[in-house]
Amino acid sequence: MASYHCTVKTGAKGVALKHANYISRSGEYKNYKSREDLEFSSSGNMPSWAKKNPAELWKAADEFERKNGTAYREIEIALPRELTREQRIELVEDFVQKELGDRHAYQYAIHNPPGAIDGKEQPHAHIMFCERINDGIERDPQQFFKRANSKSPERGGAKKARFGETQQERKSALVALRSHWADVQNEHLARHGHQSRVDHRSLKEQGIKRTPEVHLGPVRVAVMNADQVCAILAWRNAEREKLEAEKERDSIIDLKTTLKEALAERDNMPPTLDELGAELKAFVESSFDELNEVMQLNSLIDGALDSMMKQFQVEEERKLQQERLIQAARDEAEKQRELERERVRRRAYSSPAPSRSRDYGMSR
Repeated sequence: MASYHCTVKTGAKGVALKHANYISRSGEYKNYKSREDLEFSSSGNMPSWAKKNPAELWKAADEFERKNGTAYREIEIALPRELTREQRIELVEDFVQKELGDRHAYQYAIHNPPGAIDGKEQPHAHIMFCERINDGIERDPQQFFKRANSKSPERGGAKKARFGETQQERKSALVALRSHWADVQNEHLARHGHQSRVDHRSLKEQGIKRTPEVHLGPVRVAVMNADQVCAILAWRNAEREKLEAEKERDSIIDLKTTLKEALAERDNMPPTLDELGAELKAFVESSFDELNEVMQLNSLIDGALDSMMKQFQVEEERKLQQERLIQAARDEAEKQRELERERVRRRAYSSPAPSRSRDYGMSR
């Protein structure tokens, strides 16, 4: 099932090359333990001096970008599992061309590691791009990152894209980008015959009453036991089943509304359509029965979910209680050791010093 994720990050001067090496699994990350998750990487719109090696652009950004300037921006997007490797590459290429065009130098990489919880594919892409706008003027690395000269562009650096002058304008630009990514992804899902779709809006904006899933990651999952992992998987599956049931219920409600309108129109039709009206009425009654079944399924799912969450909370409370008891025992042991050390010190102070004998004999 396709899921939506799209974030935009900025990178400061000094970290661009390292991050580019990380996403492309090159440089110091050439033998990185997760290198095998690299599915594809590419670049485009690079200056002439970086076309053969994109790392030269990020190296120059770290060296020549202004002290407090942004060395790169990164768009991180989740890719649908439904698509094949080649289809995912096609999707990312399409999005990059529509979003960046020939205006910005970019480098991207597609990673596909196994999920920390369910072990399934987690395809996603990192798209790094330079804020400097390509204007066709040839510049060396140092001049490329200089301050732009609006009167004599050839004498200054490449102009930066600001993505809005105010915080509200920048927020609007981000919302537009997120919406654009949802549209492009849905277009490719439909192109390849998949029914699933994504929505860039929040669950609240979509009218979905569900707590958003928290990304756990491999570090958190590594400290969980098998029961906790199973509980989380069960909870997520129950949430997805509940969502599908709600979608089915809504589709039934929409169908009933349409049928009611048809029945209302039937009253104004000639009597020869009575048979059609009877069939529509029977279909509406059948739809109500299906709706009741969906509502019962929702109730069962809610009950199962509440039970699992209570079990999970009880387990967490038990572990916290164990930790408190262990800490209390440690504190008590430390207290006893301190008392013992104090008794030893007191005995040492209260004991009389041993007498020393001296030899006052005189040699003859």
